[in-house]
Amino acid sequence: MSEVSTSIRKDISLYCSSCGASFPPDMRLLACTVCGEPLLVKYGEISTNPHMEIPVYSCNALVSLGEGNTPVIKMDKLGSRLPCGNIFAKLEFMNPTGSFKDRGTAMMISVAKGFNIANLVEDSSGNAGSSVAAYCGKAGITAHIFVPSSAPQPKLDQISVYGAIAHKIEGTREMVTDAASDFVDEKGYVYGAHKLSPYFLEGTKAFAYEIARHNLGEMPEHIIMPVGNGSLYIGAWLGFKELIFKGVISKMPKMHVVQASAVKPLVNLFSGNRKEEPIGITVAGGISVSNPPRSKLIGEILLETGGHAAAVDDEVILEWQKILAQENGIYCEPTSSSAFAGLEYLIRDGIIAKKESVLVAVTGFGLKDNLYI
Repeated sequence: MSEVSTSIRKDISLYCSSCGASFPPDMRLLACTVCGEPLLVKYGEISTNPHMEIPVYSCNALVSLGEGNTPVIKMDKLGSRLPCGNIFAKLEFMNPTGSFKDRGTAMMISVAKGFNIANLVEDSSGNAGSSVAAYCGKAGITAHIFVPSSAPQPKLDQISVYGAIAHKIEGTREMVTDAASDFVDEKGYVYGAHKLSPYFLEGTKAFAYEIARHNLGEMPEHIIMPVGNGSLYIGAWLGFKELIFKGVISKMPKMHVVQASAVKPLVNLFSGNRKEEPIGITVAGGISVSNPPRSKLIGEILLETGGHAAAVDDEVILEWQKILAQENGIYCEPTSSSAFAGLEYLIRDGIIAKKESVLVAVTGFGLKDNLYI
């Protein structure tokens, strides 16, 4: 677990941010039974101490591989390319399995261990699958990971080496999810879907706490993330809200979403484009999500924080992957370099001013993906 101080809480419930319905904590409950929206964790009363609230009943249930505390570096060399001198990158690929997913997985598996879960099912294009496989291995939980057969081989290999049972599914990403859901119904196992689990979001809150600690209470004016299902995006927002309530920070950063032009449902939502578009193929597999289950909440966060949603082409994504590696020593997967392509777009369109500070989440390691350049 991140070295960010945490506060064990027992006054926990689940609630729907859409209709307000409340439910007792339960790993099997992933959506509101009233309106169908995904759920969030609610604490009886948020303390004013600076510790991060977590939904784990006992320290004995905590499962950690040393995730968190990822470095923040200043991107000095980007000044020659972008007219903005205060660009920082948070290297989330420095987490144990090579992506930010370890933050959410550590919390979700800690809750599963607290509930004495023996079998957990996840569906993932790669990063979440390998993360869940690793943490389930540590916790002694059998992991069943459903993946598209087209997923990058390094990610499939990582899932297997951790001892998880990999279920390769031919077809679309949605068909993988359907197969996992059918398997859960058949076996009666718990569906630990990172894109739906409210506990997963509670783990990604630590991203915000670490930024506050790194900046000694002064937030970057802009946060940019590649967003598919939005677990890091929403978790960071929840963390910033806690920090504001606790008086650690005074304002919320503007939180921006970047998607690939081939798969951009959140960009369409933000722009008001309701016309159905064909779903394409993108090198940014981690954000190739055609129907994010929490899209309504992501849209609300965009409006609340003054953020924007940008779409970028694959050619630009790959160009930025090369720039980051060859000029800055950062080898990230295309999903991550899409955020820098989005940064270029936001600066060019005047959404980010030259003197404003920006932090970009570098979400996954390049060695985990296919090489396209």
